[in-house]
Amino acid sequence: MGRRAAALPALLLALSLTLSLAAADPPERERSALQAFLSGTPHERPPQWNTSLPTCSWTGVRCDSAANNATVTELHLPGVGLVGRVPNGTLSQLQNLQVLSLRDNRLAGPVPPDVLALPRLRALYLQGNLLSGAVPPGLAAGMLPALEHLALSRNQLSGPVPDKLLVGMPRLRSLMLDGNRLSGGLPAGGVGARLEVFNVSFNDLDGPIPASLARFPPESFAGNPGLCGAPLVDRPCPSPSPPPAPGEDNNSSSKTKKRKLSGAAVVAIAVGCGAAALLALLLLALCAAHRHRRHSEAASADAKATPPTRGLTPSTPSGDLTGGDFTSSSKDISAAAAAAGGADRGRLVFVGKQGPGHLRYSFDLEDLLRASAEVLGKGGLGTSYKAVLEEGTTVVVKRLRDVAASRREFAACVEAAAAAAGEHRNLVPLRGYYYSKDEKLLVLDYLPGGSLSARLHGSRGTGRTPMDWEARTRAALCAARGVAHLHAAHGLAHGDIKSSNLLLRPDPDAAALSDYCLHQLFPPAPARPGSGAGAGGGGYRAPELADVRRPTLASDVYALGVLLLELLTGRSHAHHAASGSLDGSGSGALDLPRWVQSVVREEWTAEVFDAELVRAGSGAAEEEMVALLQVAMACVSTAPDARPGAHDVVRMVEEVIGGGRTTTEESEGTRGASEEERSRGPTP
Repeated sequence: MGRRAAALPALLLALSLTLSLAAADPPERERSALQAFLSGTPHERPPQWNTSLPTCSWTGVRCDSAANNATVTELHLPGVGLVGRVPNGTLSQLQNLQVLSLRDNRLAGPVPPDVLALPRLRALYLQGNLLSGAVPPGLAAGMLPALEHLALSRNQLSGPVPDKLLVGMPRLRSLMLDGNRLSGGLPAGGVGARLEVFNVSFNDLDGPIPASLARFPPESFAGNPGLCGAPLVDRPCPSPSPPPAPGEDNNSSSKTKKRKLSGAAVVAIAVGCGAAALLALLLLALCAAHRHRRHSEAASADAKATPPTRGLTPSTPSGDLTGGDFTSSSKDISAAAAAAGGADRGRLVFVGKQGPGHLRYSFDLEDLLRASAEVLGKGGLGTSYKAVLEEGTTVVVKRLRDVAASRREFAACVEAAAAAAGEHRNLVPLRGYYYSKDEKLLVLDYLPGGSLSARLHGSRGTGRTPMDWEARTRAALCAARGVAHLHAAHGLAHGDIKSSNLLLRPDPDAAALSDYCLHQLFPPAPARPGSGAGAGGGGYRAPELADVRRPTLASDVYALGVLLLELLTGRSHAHHAASGSLDGSGSGALDLPRWVQSVVREEWTAEVFDAELVRAGSGAAEEEMVALLQVAMACVSTAPDARPGAHDVVRMVEEVIGGGRTTTEESEGTRGASEEERSRGPTP
């Protein structure tokens, strides 16, 4: 499936089992209820629930770790082949259950009544089954007042959407009813500000869309030909037509004349219809044969082109991170866990501020393993995945490779980086980590805007929208502010500044640096391919690092200067490395700073700037470009002591662009560093 559905390694599944092992166990009533549920529900591939092990170690069963596993709080059995109806009186015994996921099975009948007897339930995922009947009226009656996520998509539910459905679930954040057979109109009341996701597409609904639901995208209502009004701008609701004048219909009908067709006309119509039908059947047969031939050729090509995977499990139709089906993998989990003997247990650890007023994640390693995943990119530090969790949260999971730090060193480094970054908007928040003998993961916020490198060096063909001067200066200021904050907070070097690590946001003043302060986790080798902290000669790597090897605050400023030169010239070091020279001639090996110096030395300064900037620039912009070029050249001085501090770079960039995009708080935050910033040696 290419980049769409890649998975984290199956080895992590074995380690995830140990997360739920503990001395305590839920009450016997809950254990018996789970066994009754499984034995009473037909299944094609039963989960491996070993009755000799604690309940909390069973596949898909999660307990309240804060209460020493005293009760079952979550049950996840997606795609395990459950068939038929859920027996009554089983799941309802799990009174502390908060998350129930039985998606992508073959459950039939009405929505199980047992789920309406779970007062603490926050998330119910039943999509992708064969459930029929109406949406339970109990949902509108407030039987699940704590529910935040309800997914009943891709079933066979019919009837109307209950009028007070949203009233009965005041905490609801996502409601997914798409892909059913629901009919009638949409309820207008009870839509609160909490509701973030709403989808009723591909049903048989009709009538106007209530104003309270018009804020959701058109895709939420697609596939319902009878719906009209905003946000379906191409389908406005018709205005009521005036009643006909008295007697108008009778007069019209009295003037209508009936005509009979002749026998010859009837025969001609019949022959024509028969010929059309035969032609249609012939075309269908030809299309089917052509489609079958193309499918066979594509399957053969895929079989030849697909390389063997290493460290990643096979992709699945659902795109789960676990790969394969959930149940068949559970055998490997048990075997691997038994082999490991629990000696290397790990858990997902969240870092940074987690209290009120701060973004708080509540998932764990098992949630990440079940998430759908997409490879974002592979770099010198490892591979980054975009992971979409079951409840809709999207994060970035970075799988590190060649880590040399011990568990204690790893934890100290990550926690220090997260603390130094804080909630600074020019640094991508670092949210958590996982450490085991074989796997090291980082969890970060997902920023959908892409990187500066992709925006700046993407395809320059026709139709491309160039990155204008204002956008480039804002990106430069964001990078400088992020680096200055790290230097001023704890004297930490970023160590990997490059355009692919500056991620863009819709707010141009909130672009954020990623992969900061991670160089301490890796061996101090002079060359780490793709990493600014040790990327061989040239690139973003300061000349002195050939001897020092560990990034310093001064080497950060050098890399920042190279980034400024990229913005000014539009040239990429990746292209330079491939071609051997910046002009592509292969006649030299000058890196970007040295090439710029050589051009300026020959008094060809105008040749330095990106042609896209020159074509669109004004006189004021040209002056700013020259001024920013002077800042960049000061940053890439070969003598570390001659480079300005990061806080000085912020000040100079602000002066170049006139200070109009500066806030007092941001300016003051970069003035804490002084001359000692430039005199510090390698960070510990």
